[in-house]
Amino acid sequence: MRGYLARVDAVLVQAVIAAALSFAHLHDLASAAGQDGWKAWAYPVSVDLLLVAAWKRLRSGSSKAAGWCWFVVALVASLGANVATAGLLDLGDVPAWLRILVAGWPAVAFLGGTLLAHTAPAAETTSVPAEPAEATSALAEPETAGAPTNPEPEPKRPAPHVPAALVNHARKLADHHHARTGSPIDPETLRARLGVPAPLADAIVSRL
Repeated sequence: MRGYLARVDAVLVQAVIAAALSFAHLHDLASAAGQDGWKAWAYPVSVDLLLVAAWKRLRSGSSKAAGWCWFVVALVASLGANVATAGLLDLGDVPAWLRILVAGWPAVAFLGGTLLAHTAPAAETTSVPAEPAEATSALAEPETAGAPTNPEPEPKRPAPHVPAALVNHARKLADHHHARTGSPIDPETLRARLGVPAPLADAIVSRL
């Protein structure tokens, strides 16, 4: 346990140091490019937030092309600032092209953040093992002469078993549907999202 905590502490310390250095380099570059005051401090936050948003999209497993695109853009901005402050550029006389890039970054970051936030992930589907069906004959037997005209009513089938994990997943889909449309999710939409039979979808809806 102590060894595990030591490794975690070392990783956290390393992450804090790296983040602080990168933050400072982005601030110094923005300040040298004419973005003074609070604006110079906002640039590192903007770059890091875009990097985190793109990474979350990659981890979600949907729209990976957009995730990779904006992850590379944010990584180039962060890495470029770190390299530029290593003495390769004279921060007292920043070239015009770099001033243009720094001044145009807010528009690029706003576009990337908006696209990542408002591109809805693909609906997840969950495969559920099929419930055992009652054995039925493939061919109906012919009616006999003495058979009663009114067949007995079929006994009610017991409600299908609904796993708790499936109910939790369905509740998340229902909340997302309600937040997006403003109305509760109906059994047909839930059944299509989950890919389950209609009786199982009805049983899930009754437990939401």
